[in-house]
Amino acid sequence: MFENIKFTNPFSELPSNFYTKQSWSSFDQPFLLHFNHDLAKSLGIQDDPEELMQIFNGSKNFIKSSPLAMVYGGHQFGNWVNQLGDGRGILFGQIDSSEGLVDLHIKGAGKTPYSRFGDGRAVIRSSVREHLCGEAMFGLGIPSSRSLMLFGSNEPVMREETERGAMIVRTAKTHIRFGHFEYFHHNKIADGVKTLLDHVIDCYYPDTKQDSDKYLLFFDATVKKTAHMVSAWQSVGFNHGVMNTDNMSILGETFDYGPYAFMETYNPNYICNHTDSQGRYSFSNQPSIAEWNCYALASALIDLFSETELRDILNKFNDYFYDSLIEKYRKKLGFKSALDSDYDLLLGLFEIMETERLDYTNTFRDLSMIITSSDDLKLSGNFSSWLASYKARLGKDENNIEQSIFVMHENNPKYILRNYLAQSAIEDAEEGKSEKIDQLIKVLSNPFDDLGKSMEKYCKPAPKEHQNQQLSCSS
Repeated sequence: MFENIKFTNPFSELPSNFYTKQSWSSFDQPFLLHFNHDLAKSLGIQDDPEELMQIFNGSKNFIKSSPLAMVYGGHQFGNWVNQLGDGRGILFGQIDSSEGLVDLHIKGAGKTPYSRFGDGRAVIRSSVREHLCGEAMFGLGIPSSRSLMLFGSNEPVMREETERGAMIVRTAKTHIRFGHFEYFHHNKIADGVKTLLDHVIDCYYPDTKQDSDKYLLFFDATVKKTAHMVSAWQSVGFNHGVMNTDNMSILGETFDYGPYAFMETYNPNYICNHTDSQGRYSFSNQPSIAEWNCYALASALIDLFSETELRDILNKFNDYFYDSLIEKYRKKLGFKSALDSDYDLLLGLFEIMETERLDYTNTFRDLSMIITSSDDLKLSGNFSSWLASYKARLGKDENNIEQSIFVMHENNPKYILRNYLAQSAIEDAEEGKSEKIDQLIKVLSNPFDDLGKSMEKYCKPAPKEHQNQQLSCSS
């Protein structure tokens, strides 16, 4: 039973200037759109989804929760904002699970002191997108927040037009962001940064508590996890869209899904966020922005360390990122050994993909079939030339061809969350129908498996008019 889940809520034990204790606004007649049974099972939750919806909607009391809205700041599109915070969400509580501390966070819960001029609500459109993408990333093996539950309502919410309100119950290892540290540093709140560091060490790095360099170890771990997270994004063609420092987890989990996209036709300069007029958060810029964000975090820690100590760790970012990325691409190409020529081979493929507007996901997935095909392939001259070099490289590898194909299938997804599929599920959800969400979750949970002909529509490129779309930040 949910009442038997072990809640610990250590964040609520921090000083009162870290948050505001907060109740939330219920929907009158919520309706369940999806319950994540696999995630619930992993957390030891076995309750009836309808009953749980009443608890998370706020229409049924639950005494173990410690609802609060966090305060933080952040750099948004490179500009410092002194105070942000949970403007439409609350930290419901924290579970002491078998895999460590897990936050339960309700998004779309109504106004808080940090809502500024917002209504504190989320809409079905954005909530479905976040619910789906958390499972897509988890299926791909990329650290991410996930959604335990998604429910909608008939409550009108005004965005560009009137939409319907929704809530998700989001889980993550933590909701502590780079912007938390920035808030305390830039607002000159005495001991705020150190108090938060001690909390993070206690909760997430307890093995380092007695180490004299425990704070530097935390920063190094954060830089490394951030670099590895973004390398994983790049490897599957994922564009986050809003890499503000208040959207960056200190544990390297992907969260705050807004105008994200999995790239369709390969375009390294793809911008998925239509408000990003300068392309700050374009696909190709993500690694450099992640590094920039780590510098912003370092600035918030400067009172506790020397600039040299922080810079020594920051200088590791590129090694952490590129070592991880090239290893991921070697696996996508089926290589076990490493050759210096691999990088140029990869760049050659990218050039062909960009020039010929090839589908990013399907090109990598199809390579395993192309290299063993005896049929005359309809390939361009450039692709045929590249393919000859690629086959020659495979011939030098420690893997034989069967082993290479196995590695490729394990590292090149057949299914990704294409925006036009998400939009179709959204349109049904806005009518109270959830079958398309259920089906997409099933597919996205098994992205590397061949699920048969009945699921072929989920791996086809989007219609041209829906490829590499730009999306709105509003949610």
